[in-house]
Amino acid sequence: MSMRELVILGTASQAPTRQRNHNGYVLRWDDEVILFDPGEGSQRQMLHTTVTATDLTRICVTHFHGDHCLGLPGTIQRLSLDRVPHPVAVHFPAGGAEYFARLRHATSFYETAELHVEPIEADGQRIALRCGTLEARRLRHPIETYGYRLVEPDGHRMLPEKLAAYGIAGPAVGELNRVGHLDRDGRRVTRDEVSVPRPGQRFAFVMDTGLCDAVYALAEHADLLVVESTFLDAEAALAAEVGHLTAAQAARVAAESGVRRLVLTHFSQRYADPRRFLDEARKHFDGDLVVAEDLTTVQVPPRRVASTG
Repeated sequence: MSMRELVILGTASQAPTRQRNHNGYVLRWDDEVILFDPGEGSQRQMLHTTVTATDLTRICVTHFHGDHCLGLPGTIQRLSLDRVPHPVAVHFPAGGAEYFARLRHATSFYETAELHVEPIEADGQRIALRCGTLEARRLRHPIETYGYRLVEPDGHRMLPEKLAAYGIAGPAVGELNRVGHLDRDGRRVTRDEVSVPRPGQRFAFVMDTGLCDAVYALAEHADLLVVESTFLDAEAALAAEVGHLTAAQAARVAAESGVRRLVLTHFSQRYADPRRFLDEARKHFDGDLVVAEDLTTVQVPPRRVASTG
């Protein structure tokens, strides 16, 4: 059975607090288990969840500020310690290759894990996955930074009553879906006759950035958007100066982009009460809204139900 959920390891920006660890997010998406932005302590945080290093298939780093990458040495070494049996791809801004090399070999260890190092070299770069496409977009931050989104291709939902009407069952259903038509009793049955469109699901991950076109491009029609909201609107000028978003900006992006479930995270340590982010965002976004907490899990919303006409 496929599983699509976000496991939150940490939610603090810049420095951890007594309540919040450095960043860290694991996306389970069918057979992909992607670790995003492993900050300091991510390896230990995973011990408090159902995620293990052996589960990981891919690591994505948005940029090389410490709160987004200082967990890389421990995580990479754990892959070797546990002798992960499959390759693990690693994506990060190409301009930070030297930082990645330092973090990968920060201490002496015997590397047995097979890492596929695949830097992001251009805005809009796409990586083909079995479950869809992972796309990177350049964000606006003082250093090279990319956001990521995973897009599942559109498909079809077969209608059992229409399949039954044509006597189509078993392996023939898969063939019809794959090929697009099936010859049955002297008549060609097309996929469109026995199905309705099934929109692919989308996940977006937007970390440190000022407001820019790429934020909207990543968020567009996302079923689940994970987005930084480092500041509240009272500090909007500071947010713009240092390349960050406010909760109000993140919420407006979600509302204008048709996001179904919004997860706010990456909170400045200056704010003790997370309800302030909820209250501010709720003024602009009336959809499903989550203020992220460490060691919690957020489900990707169920698929939209397509009309059968």
